[in-house]
Amino acid sequence: MTTSIRVAGAIAIALLATACTPGAAPSPDPVTPINLTSNIKLVAFDDCDSMLEGLRAAAVEHAQAFQVLPMAMAEAADGARSTAAAGAPQTHSTTNVHEAGVDEPDLVKTDGERVITVNRGVLRVLDAASGKVTGTLRLVAEDQSWAEANLLVAGDRALVLFNNGGYVPAATARAAIRPEMLAAPRYVMVDLAGEPKVLGSMSPANAIHVDARMVGTTVRIVVRSEPKVPLPEYDGSATQKEMLEAVKETYRTAPLDAWLPKFEIESNGQTSQGAVKCENVSHPAEFTGRSLVTVHTLDLNGSFGTTEPISVAADGDTVYGTPGSLYVTSNPLWWGGFFPMPIAVDVDPAPIPEAAPASPVAPSPDPDMPTQIPDPGKVAPEAQPTPSDAEKVVPTPTAEVVSPSPSEADDTVQEVVRPERTEIHRFDVTGTGAPRYVASGSVPGRLLNQYSMSEYEDHLRIATTTTPRNQDQKSESGVYVLKADTLAEAGQVTGLGKGERIYSVRFIGPVGYMVTFRQVDPLYTLDLRDPQTPKVTGELKITGFSAYLHPAGEGKLIGVGQEANTKGQTQGTQVSLFDVRDPGAPAVLSRYHQEDSATQAEWDPHAFLYWPQDGLALIPLATWGADYYDGSQALVLKIGDTIEKAGVITHPRPGDPNLPLDPSIRRSAIIGDTVWTFSDLGIKISDKASLADRAWVKF
Repeated sequence: MTTSIRVAGAIAIALLATACTPGAAPSPDPVTPINLTSNIKLVAFDDCDSMLEGLRAAAVEHAQAFQVLPMAMAEAADGARSTAAAGAPQTHSTTNVHEAGVDEPDLVKTDGERVITVNRGVLRVLDAASGKVTGTLRLVAEDQSWAEANLLVAGDRALVLFNNGGYVPAATARAAIRPEMLAAPRYVMVDLAGEPKVLGSMSPANAIHVDARMVGTTVRIVVRSEPKVPLPEYDGSATQKEMLEAVKETYRTAPLDAWLPKFEIESNGQTSQGAVKCENVSHPAEFTGRSLVTVHTLDLNGSFGTTEPISVAADGDTVYGTPGSLYVTSNPLWWGGFFPMPIAVDVDPAPIPEAAPASPVAPSPDPDMPTQIPDPGKVAPEAQPTPSDAEKVVPTPTAEVVSPSPSEADDTVQEVVRPERTEIHRFDVTGTGAPRYVASGSVPGRLLNQYSMSEYEDHLRIATTTTPRNQDQKSESGVYVLKADTLAEAGQVTGLGKGERIYSVRFIGPVGYMVTFRQVDPLYTLDLRDPQTPKVTGELKITGFSAYLHPAGEGKLIGVGQEANTKGQTQGTQVSLFDVRDPGAPAVLSRYHQEDSATQAEWDPHAFLYWPQDGLALIPLATWGADYYDGSQALVLKIGDTIEKAGVITHPRPGDPNLPLDPSIRRSAIIGDTVWTFSDLGIKISDKASLADRAWVKF
């Protein structure tokens, strides 16, 4: 799992500094890998006794001597469509989603008549014709206004998803945060008829929000929880072997209640407690017992608690949905939420600007974390760290803890390195009730985000990058085609982007597009018509990279990312228009480059808006040299056979720089002949043709 990623890179840098400080706790035991095969059937526990026995045994088998901080994993989204709502007086854009018919949570929703947005804990309803606010509803106390939230809307019902107060799950952006360090996720149902009012809410306990999808009025909410087991604390006197045995003992004696995912429902002034039933918990053939993924089902026309939630003893960090399937994936490198401390190696570093940019953009310390626009309410722009090449890190590959031989010291463990693999679980969501497990499987490597997956003609295509631990070997990427009913492999094409990693993927029907990058950007085109023999048909090398790919019709593809020099150093926002009519010879039609800048659309495609009726593309833009509090811009491009700059829309400066407000424009929408842009400060309504200001709605 959604939203803009607003995590400060200072957390990861601080953790690395702590790990290298003399006197700090020793490095954690390597995480025991899951022995994944190409097809893992999910099996339900027979009863509560068998569930407890199975979870205890798995947790003991995969126990670690030292408790370390789990990763906060997060999401991004994609795809776009425009629509004229039935009965709506104006055509309007909608949330940029991956699959048509599958809605994704976002900051703004509109049906052409109303605009519904949630900002700093307040839900607002605006009349699309007049731009006037017709209703407001504060959902959190003012001192909790930092809590990040998103919306799903169907008719006169809205679901507001508070996902751990600003934490956004995604496979590409990770920060070491425990669930208990964050506000619990909370899901609030709101009646929009008349003055908005709360109808009820649901709060999972000791859980992290992963993501949600909605088909029709049926919402599937995916959360991840860990067993609430009081593991022993490291005091510096115990050996690894002693600590490991102490940890195992806590799992051996933990009660069933420690594992069962729990939740609280509020409705009509009454509060009730609930838990997933034992018979609704399943497990793969191999599992750690340290993490459970739960899917809650809600009909927005109904109420919470009418459909029983289901769980699987597995981990989850990325969600991809179609009208009939829900996929939850996880990389076993992060299984059970236990994060092996990264090691400092120079492998596939992220592109680094030639000079450290001034606010608001700072390079991320994680090569898989996109450049961040910091939240001034959390970390001041000038405080953002700029890591050197030596500070670039990649995660340690999965390793197994095995019993030492008699000749080894009693307080040590051995590592057996295993390659990283991504586990995939598929659920059937064709009905409106609880999902049905279909199958599980795995592929080598780890995926970038949900766009690395696509279901097409009874097959799942999934693109991953494998990063070897041995520095003499190079990373490489590939596409695997799995049968949707069993998730058994049908075919594969590998060996792409040697020494690079995936920066973006897009599957469009029987064709796939993949961008890998280190110094130049190869755009690969893939022929996926035959699931058993997928193949690369074309390759285009240009400077820079595209972090997001968007179909533009008539054999065209839009790429949004960064320009870079031949050394791989980023130079600013780049929007490319590709001609992909001939899969064997992709070509560049036009490119637009905005120096010393970045756009949120690189890592959060919800921020990208393409309006094919007028050939307009809008992206938020932040420049490195500008004063962070001078306001923000939305870049408007005209896309035909070339890319031309149509202009910019700006929001005013926030006034008091001490206020915890993010002045960045984060979303855009088109309604009739107007363009709406949204930031923490307010909404600007502009003329679509001239981009002239029409109204400013201050929050």
